[in-house]
Amino acid sequence: MIRANILKTILVTASALALASCGGNNSTDSSAVVLHRGNNAEPLSLDPHKASGTWENNIIGDMFLGLFTDDPDGAPIPGMAESWEVSEDGLTWTFTLREAVWSDGVPVTAGDFVFAWQRIATPTTGAQYVSLLYPIAGMEEASTGAADPSAIGVRAIDDRTLEVQLVNPAPYLPGLLTHYTTFPLPQHVVEVYGDEWVRPGNMVSNGAYTLEDWRTNNYVHLQRNENFYDNANVCIDDVYFYPTVDNSAAGRRVRNGELDLNMEFPGQQMEFLRREIPDYVRVHPFMGTIYFSVNTTLEQFDNPDVRNALGMAIDRDFIANEILRAGQVPAYAMIPPGVANYPGGVESSWADTPVEQRREMARALLEGAGYGPDNPFRFEYTYRATGDNPRIAPVVQNDWSAIADWVEPELIVNDTQIHYDNLRASDFQVADGGWIADYNDPYNFLFLGEYRSVPMNYARYNNPAFDSLVTEANRELNLELRGEMMARAEQMMIDDMPIIPIVFYVNKSLVNPRVTGWEDNLTNIHRTRYLCFSDLEETAATDE
Repeated sequence: MIRANILKTILVTASALALASCGGNNSTDSSAVVLHRGNNAEPLSLDPHKASGTWENNIIGDMFLGLFTDDPDGAPIPGMAESWEVSEDGLTWTFTLREAVWSDGVPVTAGDFVFAWQRIATPTTGAQYVSLLYPIAGMEEASTGAADPSAIGVRAIDDRTLEVQLVNPAPYLPGLLTHYTTFPLPQHVVEVYGDEWVRPGNMVSNGAYTLEDWRTNNYVHLQRNENFYDNANVCIDDVYFYPTVDNSAAGRRVRNGELDLNMEFPGQQMEFLRREIPDYVRVHPFMGTIYFSVNTTLEQFDNPDVRNALGMAIDRDFIANEILRAGQVPAYAMIPPGVANYPGGVESSWADTPVEQRREMARALLEGAGYGPDNPFRFEYTYRATGDNPRIAPVVQNDWSAIADWVEPELIVNDTQIHYDNLRASDFQVADGGWIADYNDPYNFLFLGEYRSVPMNYARYNNPAFDSLVTEANRELNLELRGEMMARAEQMMIDDMPIIPIVFYVNKSLVNPRVTGWEDNLTNIHRTRYLCFSDLEETAATDE
């Protein structure tokens, strides 16, 4: 890795020019090593307890370090945890923390983890992602107001020793602990500024970068944290994250050298991009699913036959091969192939039936539910304005209309932030969405169907048998048996169809070949601390 003192002496003229063209802060030192990242959407919050999007994770994960962190391959590796022990029953994890300080020089302690996890457990915090932490003893009860947050199973034995009690064994815990909901917070800052602690000038962090500036709908600017414990092995001095809602425009900015990378590109442009800039195109599978949520709290969608009819009518092969065109795989289950400790084999009973025949089946189901020429089936389909979603929307509208002339779907488009706010508030009928795994385990997909996971359970699916089976599976120490139980639970959810799987994701990124350290991985997480530029590495190697 490049030594920081060498890189500081290198003049990066190209980065300075790109900074000016992208509208970045011109106060950046002209000798700084600057990275410009296209980042899909504008963050709603940079508070780890208020965020919920992958684009927010990209920024927050550059600033904060949990007990574990992501390596360049996307695998969990020790972060703040220097070592740890696990009890024989798998329910007690004891972590020894490395010596580290916040960006203001104040030591990071086990108490900062306790403070953070009690804060996210407090209902008034409004953490929409708190259900991800329900494996921690007392977290569910506290987050629902049934217990005091101080009673959760986390305690600081001393400044460098943290004990965590679980309600069930969690073989996936290292992966979960890379997630921003588990990061420590600077208690000494949050208690002074309250919710304003995340503003530039107030925020301090323990990761490789600190927040320098945030210009809404323009960029988020992070600077190297000189107090980061591994700062000597960080190459990039300044990183700018741009909300690139228009991926076609972002692709042009990458080709023009204004952006060093963008996290997405339109699938229909892949042949052109591979012809024009082949070394930039990065496509590979990863753990994510595009799916539709159906609002089961509404009377017209409380019937599984109606929900299955909608799922049957969609031509996933056409969407994958003709619309997305980047290697996506049609999905008839929620959990994608390749997830650890999972046998798979789950799919809808009608998955292998030709789509025209499926539409006949769908018409019969809707007629059985009371719909027809005298009682048209009208509903709203809401979709995000970003990426390929606007191209998918008219296709599925046509698919549903092909069931019968009395099926009348209406399309509604929203900005990504508003769209997900509506999903969490249950203010929708049928809506698109995407789920990208936070850690490599089937439970990270199935928890979306647990009723206790509302509001992340957008469909408000409420099946006690499903919930009970998932809970029982999570108590099983035998990973093979646990996987089989998880598969039965997924089959139950797929049969009920509160969600309609569409395709399994692939990563589609444009990365300037000058950028080094970018490793294609299943989680599509690429921390800036591992990235550099090939010409700087060559110069540093020569200087050495």
